[in-house]
Amino acid sequence: MTRRTVLIGLDGATYTILDPLMAEGAMPFLRSLAQSGVRADLRTIIPPLTPPAWTSLMTGRSPAHHGIFDFFQRESPDSMYLRFASSNEVASETVWSMASRQGLRVTALNFPLMFPARPINGFVVPGGWVPWKQLRVACYPPDLYDRLKALPGFNARELAMDMKVEEKAIEGCKDDEYEEWITFHIRREEHWFEILRHLMSEDPCELTAVMFDGVDKLQHLCWIYLDPAYADLIRTPEQRRIRELCVDYFRGLDGIIERIAALAGPDANILLASDHGFGPTVEVFHVNTWLAQHGYLAWTERASEVDGSAVLGMQDLGRYASRFDWMRTRAYAATPSSNGIHIVRPGQTPGPGVSDADYERFRDELVARLYDVRDPVSGEPVVAHIATRAEAFNGPRGELAPDLTLALRDGGLVSILPSDEPLRPREKPSGAHRPVGIFLASGPDIRTATHAGELSILDVAPTILYSLGLPIPTSLEGRMPEEIIKPEHLQAEPPRVDAGNGDPAPPENKADEQAPAEAIVHPVMDAETEAVIMNRLRALGYVE
Repeated sequence: MTRRTVLIGLDGATYTILDPLMAEGAMPFLRSLAQSGVRADLRTIIPPLTPPAWTSLMTGRSPAHHGIFDFFQRESPDSMYLRFASSNEVASETVWSMASRQGLRVTALNFPLMFPARPINGFVVPGGWVPWKQLRVACYPPDLYDRLKALPGFNARELAMDMKVEEKAIEGCKDDEYEEWITFHIRREEHWFEILRHLMSEDPCELTAVMFDGVDKLQHLCWIYLDPAYADLIRTPEQRRIRELCVDYFRGLDGIIERIAALAGPDANILLASDHGFGPTVEVFHVNTWLAQHGYLAWTERASEVDGSAVLGMQDLGRYASRFDWMRTRAYAATPSSNGIHIVRPGQTPGPGVSDADYERFRDELVARLYDVRDPVSGEPVVAHIATRAEAFNGPRGELAPDLTLALRDGGLVSILPSDEPLRPREKPSGAHRPVGIFLASGPDIRTATHAGELSILDVAPTILYSLGLPIPTSLEGRMPEEIIKPEHLQAEPPRVDAGNGDPAPPENKADEQAPAEAIVHPVMDAETEAVIMNRLRALGYVE
């Protein structure tokens, strides 16, 4: 093999946390890489959420083209049914298959929305949203799991999901429970590295990619222990120990990145990227409560069965949605994870909804009133930005997106649960997604000691293809950022384009016409698998 590229994904990584850790010596290899190679901010897509963001990185396409907007997926523009998103809903070709069909071999580990695995010329182990009992059938090729099972220390429970540990994050850990939770994620990253090491040593590929998601998990639950801005809240010996364990996680991750670079060798280009950034969130906006107070949403009598402390499962989301009075509801939020508001259209529910003729007026009125939501104490706006579907999701799959996508002033997720007041403070700050993540690069083709400003997450796929010496499909929405490539290499090998559109046929997703109209959620997996995934999403605050 003449060209090798390694992509290391760090879920949710942000310089807000990494820079202080590099400065204090906890991540010396990352610091060296950032100083000697290319460093840039990486702006993600709307919404800054794991499934659509990683899918955009893998495809070079925006959600309106690849069709992923949330953890949950509408089955069609005219359907109210939601189900867990899977690879079946990804309507654009991934960089893994682009490289495969041009004769290169690929290893892709732990990325989301890769199950069921699509055949590639290489190896796939889908990400941690696959329960461990399904890991055997999730791997590709079919014999890969048995190969991995023979590795010393292989632990499928920890590689995928160990809910005995994950459940600790659902209501937040007590101080004496953090140690087990953090050390689990330290072990889990080592499990992924051992698989990567085995494949890189025994079956090296031109493109090797792995994603480490403990960064996101720790930042959600342990933000106050990681962000120097909250250092004064760490007072007790137990809290200082939690802080030390968090630093140990990042120290271990730094060592893993260094070992991956050593395995790749000096002739490989190394790219590091995150799907989004992170920051603190201190309040909760109960958007459905606000919609109800302003006459856009109405509850049935069953609404009293749910309160702000309720815990919703996949079936509960369907039953919860049935508490909307569809004859009087014109706008609602179905899930907190996308911060999206759906405007009810005729034929979607038993109610009249908002007519085509009145849609733009209604939407614009709703936007204006949401911008006017104020903190009752400070008087400051609660909603920082609102993207309409037309603005954010202009593409063939855009009709599956929410009509409005909110960005709150503190970067947090909305709540869909009823509440006495629309705005409530959190008990303590926690971590929430931000639109700007990280990009780092180093290698024989990469400039040295360069700060490249801000790139787009859509630029990563073209960069990978260029690094592999492959043409870049003209359908990709990002660009190959020439400012990160050495001028002499760029002159010798200018980017080539491929007129192919890079998109497979969109999947056929049809709602179950026999299901009752109020059953918004349409599960497509067994109850145990569903419960495991919902618990993990709940642990991180994506469902309630």
